[in-house]
Amino acid sequence: MKRVALTLVILLAIPLTARKVHTHDGHGAEKLGVSITELVNSTKEWNGQALPNYPAGQAEIKVLRIKIPSGVTLPWHYHPVINSAVILKGRLELYTKDGMTKSFGVGEALIEVVNTAHAGKAVGPDDVDLVVFYAGSKGIPTTVLYK
Repeated sequence: MKRVALTLVILLAIPLTARKVHTHDGHGAEKLGVSITELVNSTKEWNGQALPNYPAGQAEIKVLRIKIPSGVTLPWHYHPVINSAVILKGRLELYTKDGMTKSFGVGEALIEVVNTAHAGKAVGPDDVDLVVFYAGSKGIPTTVLYK
């Protein structure tokens, strides 16, 4: 149920003109001119690790729009809950303490690493504007600074 809610939130955040039709959607919306583009669908984090199971407890979904000025590097942190993001503007470079780096640009989606220390930087001339979707449990923080 949590994945269904997260998928619905992601789809609602994407303009209809950015979606591509998939006939497997089963609800017939393509007959109305609706198109859907699947931005990301995986059981793995951006670093290739398998996603953990959802935590027990009352489900809690949080959606944040985050803007990072060009050149700014976020502090080292980790997420104790599963989350994904869609880049609306700019280019975001993510990296882990073990040296893995991956970059995401406009229109790209990513599944964030969970319980793994990482940082990110807005690279290039534009600020980064992204929407992040967190799927956790009530009382569990979405982001924790790494010490």
